[in-house]
This record gives sequence, C-alpha cells and structure tokens, in this order.
Amino acid sequence: MAGNADTSTAADRPASSGWSGGSVLVVLAGLVAVAVLLPLSWIVIAGFRVGFAGALDLLLREQTLSIVVNSFLLVGAVTGLSVLLAVPLAFLTTRTNLPFRRFFTVALAMPLVVPSYIGAFAFVSAFGPQGQLQDALAPFGVETLPTIYGLVGSTLVLTLYTYPYVYITTRASLKSLDTTLVEAARTLRHTRWQAFKRVTLPQIRPAITAGSLLVALYALSDFGTPAIMRYDVFTRVIYVEFNAFGRNMAALLSLVLVLITVAILAFERRAGGEDRVQTDRGHGNTQSLVRLGRWRWPAAAFCGGVTALALVVPLGILGLWLVRGTDGVAGGLAFELQYVGNSVGIAVAAALVAAIVGLPIAHLSARGSSRFGDVFERASYVGYAVPGVVIGLALVFLGARYGGGLYRTGVIAFPLLVFGYVVRFLPQAVGSTRASLLRVSPALPEAARTLGRSPFGAFRSVTLPLIAPGQVGGAALVFLTTMKELPVTLLLKPPGFDTLVTQVWQATASGHYGHAAVPSLILLFVSALSMLVILSMEGYDVK
Repeated sequence: MAGNADTSTAADRPASSGWSGGSVLVVLAGLVAVAVLLPLSWIVIAGFRVGFAGALDLLLREQTLSIVVNSFLLVGAVTGLSVLLAVPLAFLTTRTNLPFRRFFTVALAMPLVVPSYIGAFAFVSAFGPQGQLQDALAPFGVETLPTIYGLVGSTLVLTLYTYPYVYITTRASLKSLDTTLVEAARTLRHTRWQAFKRVTLPQIRPAITAGSLLVALYALSDFGTPAIMRYDVFTRVIYVEFNAFGRNMAALLSLVLVLITVAILAFERRAGGEDRVQTDRGHGNTQSLVRLGRWRWPAAAFCGGVTALALVVPLGILGLWLVRGTDGVAGGLAFELQYVGNSVGIAVAAALVAAIVGLPIAHLSARGSSRFGDVFERASYVGYAVPGVVIGLALVFLGARYGGGLYRTGVIAFPLLVFGYVVRFLPQAVGSTRASLLRVSPALPEAARTLGRSPFGAFRSVTLPLIAPGQVGGAALVFLTTMKELPVTLLLKPPGFDTLVTQVWQATASGHYGHAAVPSLILLFVSALSMLVILSMEGYDVK
C-alpha cells in the first residue's frame, strides 16, 4: 500500500532546481542509505571469521539442508495458496454482484492487522492437542485430531494473514481495468473463464506478482509462526543458534537467508518487470458487473469462511481467554498499563524518525535528475527485504562489539531499538512520500522560487503541506508494523522494557495463554486504528 510503485524512469521525471538537486540532499540521502546497509556488515565480518572451510562444513550439514528445504516448501506453499485465495476474492469484490460486497471488501483486507504469531497461537489453542475443538468433540468419542503443528499449520496461518497483500494489489488492478476488452472477448464467443484467462489475467499479472513478492518475503522472514508451530525454518533456527551461542552458525544461516531473499527479488524483477509498465493503461471502466446468479450465496459463503477463519477464530479465542481469566501465575506475566505506553511510544518514535529520514531519499528519487536517487531508494529497501531476525542479530553484534560501555550500560539501547525498526520499515515511509511527491507539480515550488523564496523555503511552504497526507499515511504504516514486530523487539529491547509484543510472546511461550489475551486484544485494537488511518489517507475504494 504505502510502497506504491511508480513506473516512470529518471528521464521521464521533471527535473527541478534548488533543494531537490542540491549536494546537501544527495549527502543526506547517501548517509541514510549507508546507515540502512550497515547492519549487513555483521554477516560479512562473521563470514570472514569462520573461513571458507568452516563455512562449507556448516552449510553442508544435514540440518542446514533440511532447513533450506523446509523454508522453500513453506514459501512456495504460502505464496501459491495466497494467490489461489486472493485473486478470486479480489474478482468477487470488484467485478461481481456479490452480496455484502462493501463489507467483504474491507473485512477481507483486515487480516493484515493481525500479527501472524497471534493467529498462530490462537489456531493452536483452537485446533491443537487438547484445544477447544477437541474438547468440544470429546463427548462424541473423538479423542485426537490431526496435528496442526509443522508445515500444515505454518502454511495455513501464514496464508490467512498474508493473502491480503495479493488481494489488495489485485483488486486495485481490477478496478483500473478497461472492461470493454473483456466485453469484446465475450462477443467473440469466449466463455467467461476464457475471457478472464486470455484478457483479464495478463493485465493483472503484474499486480499479482507484486503482491506475491510481499507474501514470499513475509513467509521467508516470519519468525513467530514457525516457532509456535514447531517448524524448523531459517528464522527459527537462527534465533535458537544465537541464543545457544552458536554465533557462527547463526551468521552463516543469515547469509544464506539474505542470498535467498536477493534471489527472490531478482526473480520477481525478471518475471514481472516487463509487464509492470502496462498495468495503468486501462480506462477504469468497471461499470459492467458479472452476475453470479445461483452462485451468489456460495460466493458469499466463501468470503465469509475466509473472514471467519482469519478474524473470528483469533478474536473468539482471545475473548474466551479473557472471560476465563488468568491461571493465577503472577510475576512477569501480569499485565501492566506501561506495556501499552512502551509499545505506542517506541512505535511513534520509529514512525517519526522513518518519516523524517525517508524524506531526502523520496525527494531525490521523485524529483532529482541525479542517478543517485534510484540507487539510494533501492538501498533503503534492503532492510525491508532482510528478515527482522537478521537485522536484530546484526545490531546486537555491532552494539556488543563496537558500542563498548554505552551498550553494556544500556545508554544506546533505545536508539538502537528505534534504529532497528527504521532499518526494517523505512521503505514504507519512502514509498508513500515518493508517491505523494510525484503528484505535486514541480511548477509550484518553482513559482515560489520566483517570488524570492529559498529552495528550502519553497519546499517547506509549498511542497511539504501537499505531501503531508502521504507522509502521515507512511508513518502510520511504519507505526502499525512496528507495533507488531516481534524478532527485532525481542533481540534489541532494553532489559526491563516490556511491550505488548513481548508480553504476548512470554505468555504464549510459557503456555499461560490467559495472560496473552489483554495485550493481544489491545494490540489488535491499536493496529486496526492504524489501518483505518492508512486506508483513509490512501483513499481505499470499497465500492
């Protein structure tokens, strides 16, 4: 959403003089890009320390090969199922006379506010051993249920909470599609399926590819769900190895994970790059709706089933835990209001810093004629592509090695935590700000320049008010993702600094689910408010 893509090249963008092309802007953007790339130096340093022979021995172990296979199976299954789920849902809510279409349009996007790890332990509580479903079926003689742990459970949970990436991008593409092309295919005696396959699908394929990339990266980088589902993938094993003082193994696995991430990005660029430019050429004629006939209510049941699994199940489990109360265990699991303040405070700090430091990169990329704009913008996306567990471990290593007494005494703990969030989610602020800048005519600040304003004065008085909604939307998205971020928080939080995320994780890891209900519900509520801000800022169409 916030990472709105723009297909114009540097040569197509209007050049503007003054602040956007100044050397100060280039230096600022360059410093931000270097800072984002800094954590990856940990992987390089650790790789040199192990040496080639040691690295080869570690990477060719049976455990490592098993992790690679498990990770690829999970990413492939989640991405494929997300596409199979999201494309029909996008079509139903956009191009058909689906009952309750406006409700489902929003409801099917809302799983984005549910952290996947909350969904994971809710599903374990509902469908796992001695779960709610098994307790309900016990009087009927059902003593055991198929296990939800492993690949099956991880795939189910991640699919339910990542398909909205494909759903939202595909729906946006369908809304701008020229339906006269489809009608022309129908007049040539094509069935609806043939018209979709030959006309609609090729035009929305870039949007599907873009959403699939986000799903694949999320599935590859997610830590909480595989850990709860007891499925060994890169992120879970890296975290375990690091805590077990297997620093070399953790570093090498992180390197392999980064290389796989780069390969996925390269594959997406090669597969979707040529078509992406063509996605905005439709005329937006979406008045003709497909009549579902007798399939209207089965289609509504399909949408309702997805909504129930993704939203009703976790909310129902959390509500049940809330009603039952805690199990009497006190200590660090007792909920305190300061967890809310800590979570909101650190998320606000990360959102503000990301919005500020992302502005030079966004401005240089959108308005500058310098080649550095595209380079710095791509560099800023590295942190988003690299899994959070790698970013967290890298900053722990760098802080411990080079922070000295400032790190040991906790003086730089909070700045390091905010820095980790900014590295991770900076592209969300950059993408939203850049999209807003591209909608502002360069003639406006130039007119202010002719009236005697300085380059910075023209930007502050003319451009900044116009791009403010985009900046707020990007900051809200950074706030939302920071509130939900698990591995960076677990690895970098100062001692004694607990948040909603850490409280949920500690309660579920120890099996005291009742203590996770209140922080989980508060986290979902705050995330939902952030989502509403994002949707309102970006004009999400529910028609």
